[in-house]
Amino acid sequence: MRLAMPLLATVFLGAAPLQDLQPIFNGKDLSGWKVPTPNPWWTAADGVLAGQSDEKLKGHVLQTEKAYRDFVFEGDFRFEGDIDSGVLFRKPDLQVQIGVSRKLKKDMTGSIYARGGYPGQAQGVDALLKAGDWNTMKLEARGSKFKVWLNGKPVLEYEDDKSPDAAPIGLQIHAGVKMKVEFRNLKVAELGK
Repeated sequence: MRLAMPLLATVFLGAAPLQDLQPIFNGKDLSGWKVPTPNPWWTAADGVLAGQSDEKLKGHVLQTEKAYRDFVFEGDFRFEGDIDSGVLFRKPDLQVQIGVSRKLKKDMTGSIYARGGYPGQAQGVDALLKAGDWNTMKLEARGSKFKVWLNGKPVLEYEDDKSPDAAPIGLQIHAGVKMKVEFRNLKVAELGK
């Protein structure tokens, strides 16, 4: 039995246990986020953080006050129609796409957008994405390796050493698109080195 315990500790050491995920959205207001003034884009009520285009379709990225480098992020998102959103992280920016790419004119949910293209493309999303309903995304950023899950299934593994620096986690409303996207249950756990 003594030999088994160190082995179990080694197996689970690299994963962030669910209880270590801490809320980054309190479900009531935008505390902990860098809120623009004025703020025509973002509202919080009844456990949902909603982002919606402004009249001029300028777009915006709502960012956490805290920066993260190696972490596990998990949250639910919901949208209908042609939207272009995503979860931004690291510097220079990496993004996990939610919705339709303006550039490719197709849904790229779960894919990595970086430096003007999609170097990491998610697989199997069509069978997993629930249109108009809540979907759960999980993102793991560890060193130069990134993994994405959609509704509990792995859809992407990607490696990139060109975005090494910590940054806030951001939620996007793309400019030039009339859209609405909703988020809930947003949590993060920082990973040790």
